[in-house]
Amino acid sequence: MNLEHYQYQTSADFLEYEFESTGPKGTVIKLVRFEKIPNRIPTTYNLGFGDLDPITGMVNDLVETNNDDRDIVLATVVSTIISFTNIYKDCLIYSEGSTLSRTRLYRICITKYIDEINQDFEVWGFIDNQFVVFQPNVNYEGFLVKRKY
Repeated sequence: MNLEHYQYQTSADFLEYEFESTGPKGTVIKLVRFEKIPNRIPTTYNLGFGDLDPITGMVNDLVETNNDDRDIVLATVVSTIISFTNIYKDCLIYSEGSTLSRTRLYRICITKYIDEINQDFEVWGFIDNQFVVFQPNVNYEGFLVKRKY
């Protein structure tokens, strides 16, 4: 996918990606973090994302920044997934919104770009305690992706 996104810095192990959102609310530091979920085969990582508190170093995934750059921010998260899977091949990535409305937003964005996403990734939705092949307009609880090679 070739969408406008922010430049980001990665940690040495490629598990954290930091970037700056810029807009009417000023500059806000965002962090994408991939955390290995223990005892999962195949290897699965949880994708966490939110605003980085510069004082505590904690990530807040509930705050609404409203910096008028939502699409660029989400495209940046997608770019980090591509970068991450260039290093961590054959893993699965799980993500869900911190709220129902955010999970819905993620579904809408996946639906909008599903043809492009399907060129490089397999996508499943989590519903009724199971993963199923992603279909638009289904209210999933979370999403699972795997890079195609």
